[in-house]
Amino acid sequence: MDSTLTRVPKNKKSISDLFAPIGKWFSNFGKRFADGSIGTKLSHFIFGAGNFYHKQYIKGALFLILQVAIICFMVFCPTINGTPYGYKALANLSLKNVSEGGDFDPITGEFSAGSDCKLMILFGFVTIAVIIIYFMLMKMSITSSVKADMDEKIGKKPSTFREDVMELFDSRFHITMLTPTCIAALIFTILPTIFMIALAFTTYNSQDMNDKGTNLFHWNGIDNFIAVFTGEGSLGMEIKNRFLPVLGWTFIWAIFATLSCYFGGIILALLINKKGLKGKKIFRTVFIMTIAIPQFISLLAVRNLLGEYGPVNGLLQDIGATSGPIGFLGLHPGDSEALAKVMVIIVNMWVGIPYTMLMTSGILMNIPADLYEAARVDGASTVKMFFKITLPYVIFVTTPYLISSFVGNINSFNTIFLLTGGGPVYTGYQAGGTDLLVTWLYKVTIDQGSYNTGAVIGIFTFIITATITLITYRRSKAYNEEDTFQ
Repeated sequence: MDSTLTRVPKNKKSISDLFAPIGKWFSNFGKRFADGSIGTKLSHFIFGAGNFYHKQYIKGALFLILQVAIICFMVFCPTINGTPYGYKALANLSLKNVSEGGDFDPITGEFSAGSDCKLMILFGFVTIAVIIIYFMLMKMSITSSVKADMDEKIGKKPSTFREDVMELFDSRFHITMLTPTCIAALIFTILPTIFMIALAFTTYNSQDMNDKGTNLFHWNGIDNFIAVFTGEGSLGMEIKNRFLPVLGWTFIWAIFATLSCYFGGIILALLINKKGLKGKKIFRTVFIMTIAIPQFISLLAVRNLLGEYGPVNGLLQDIGATSGPIGFLGLHPGDSEALAKVMVIIVNMWVGIPYTMLMTSGILMNIPADLYEAARVDGASTVKMFFKITLPYVIFVTTPYLISSFVGNINSFNTIFLLTGGGPVYTGYQAGGTDLLVTWLYKVTIDQGSYNTGAVIGIFTFIITATITLITYRRSKAYNEEDTFQ
């Protein structure tokens, strides 16, 4: 039978296949422990024991020092501002053993400080990260000892510390370069994200601040998420009534802001790169100036131009086109919400199109000229060549940029906040007519002090952006056919 006419069905993974790697790990662990040297066996309990056994003293000392440091960290529980790390931090994660403070100590003559639940949660997660690092060091210590065992079995001398260091700058240079990045991502991205997610399951808000300035709160499960749909809690009705409208406008804004800048940039690049056009460098320079000038300056300038007492409104009134100022940006209650939304999309094109224009210009120069020559021979018009050659080629190359631009527009804080401030405002609601999820999050946390509600909105925003990014990119030709273009 012709193999091209048959398809082999993909094997479906069963539940047992999901646990197979775990079983394999335990099997290899037991085999490694049984067959390993005395040093390897001891490495499961004393880091670096296998290295000492194989006379790799410097490496063994480093592993041992790190193990002792982590154990001391966990046992002796260092404190910052009265909040401990170590095993006490793990116990404090329950947020049950809290103190309001204010008790007078006759010996020191000072009032005791109260508990800070924010630090209790943060230090608890830091301690968990330290525990994970501990087991990673254990694995590294055991692996190093096993490698030395294998070297001795084949009659090779175990590597020295100097050889290991030189290897980190040669065959394992990628590890040397990526390690600082991973550490920075853990400290500045992963831990803050986990901390923010944790706040969404607490009662943390400014209303819980006591007279001492200490914030005491507790876990409340998924009550904050339920409040989004039921309207319970201090901001429950606002969240319930405004969440879907703000979410809908966020999607509308992201779609129009992305597509207008994307296709506007492509058209602008085609016009500037058109053969026979004089002064191409001047045109490129003019549009690049919008990139060179900081975005917030351009946005604030436009805000002043279109403001109630700005030159645009002044000119319209002078020529008799309007009897009063027009609320272009919805800065006052009662202004047109639709007009404000249209204006922010138009202004965003001014600051967004030049980026696409620059990127597309380079892509257009790399499209094979023989494709256009062949199309002209076949009698294709300019419009047809654009839709059959130029546009597919550009989209194929720029799909990752298009996706990242869409996600970036969902989180476009500057454009909305600096132009409209989220207005026009609605009486009794924090979220205005042009507020996105991200600007609403800012108002809920900074202005209202409802940090737990802000964390919930942040989680919804993350889920939306992550889902769209993963699904769209996995389905794009840029991912599935990255080595070809058809």
